[in-house]
Amino acid sequence: MFALGKSKTTVGLDIGANSIKLVKLDHTKSGYSVSAIGIRELPPEAIVSDEIRDREAVIFNIQSLIDQTDPGIRDVVVSVSGHSVITDKFSIDKKTGPEAEQAILFETEQRAPFDVDDVSLDYHVVKTDDEINKMDVLLVAARKEFLQTFLELVEDCGLRPVVVDDDAFAILNAYESNYEIDPSRITALVNVGHDVTNVTYLVDGIFSATRDVSAGTREIFDAVQKEFRLNPELTSKALKGEMSDTVDQDMFKATVLNATEELTSGLELAFSYFKSQTKTDAIDWMVLSGGGALVPFLPEFLQSKLNIPLELANPLRNIDYDPELFQYLQPEKIAPLLTVAVGLAMRKVR
Repeated sequence: MFALGKSKTTVGLDIGANSIKLVKLDHTKSGYSVSAIGIRELPPEAIVSDEIRDREAVIFNIQSLIDQTDPGIRDVVVSVSGHSVITDKFSIDKKTGPEAEQAILFETEQRAPFDVDDVSLDYHVVKTDDEINKMDVLLVAARKEFLQTFLELVEDCGLRPVVVDDDAFAILNAYESNYEIDPSRITALVNVGHDVTNVTYLVDGIFSATRDVSAGTREIFDAVQKEFRLNPELTSKALKGEMSDTVDQDMFKATVLNATEELTSGLELAFSYFKSQTKTDAIDWMVLSGGGALVPFLPEFLQSKLNIPLELANPLRNIDYDPELFQYLQPEKIAPLLTVAVGLAMRKVR
């Protein structure tokens, strides 16, 4: 449990396919303050498409990250995403207690691509309309086997997962805490990960829907590694823009853009589906986060290709931190990569 006092501390641990990100936030009366930030890259094939293929490597890197940032960390907030997790919002007749749970379970059965008996689920009533006797429900469900495997991994690192969140809501949480949301603007929060890109839509200033695109920066990583014959470490540096003096930039740009076809096609399809479902003409704004936001030429290309104004997410925008503590990381430069971890660390934990 957290110690009682003027501030509480929460640790967000984002375990991605390419890297592990940790953000430790002090919760104070005036807002949030960063007390630790850490990033540790994983071997290329340690986690692929939500499948943990090298469990020992993942555990070793998580423990190493904890040792580097704060060896005293035990309680962490983590998140899940991918094909074993579904997130949906729907309307049902206004109900309470067991009746509401039965109705929500029925809706889950209609939506889940797997047996409802095999999932752990949670829900939140977003809005109730007494005039038409309806309520909007936000549902999150994860396959029990997938969730149990993930939690056992975290526990085997000597950590205690006190909250399990969903990537989409962590991203939304970080955005809401750092930006003034314009309810007249339809916004897409696009988190480009290594294997999966998560898109979260805001309509009327609130969560509307989320969708996963099965593409990310792995295709770019593989293409750059092959084209320039780099080892994984140098490839990773190139994708962060740290090899501009040694890698031909025209060739690098062409390689990156050629490798984004699956990602851009997936986003175009996701946006088209959303617009047809919501009878919306256009998406007004896109906020880019995740590792993809740091890849040279990619943000500009996505903005041009999708024809949507774009900005890079800064989840540290309204958070106090001492740059001297994290000089080797330069948090303001890698901020988009920290979006999920920051959103997790903002969770209130009792």
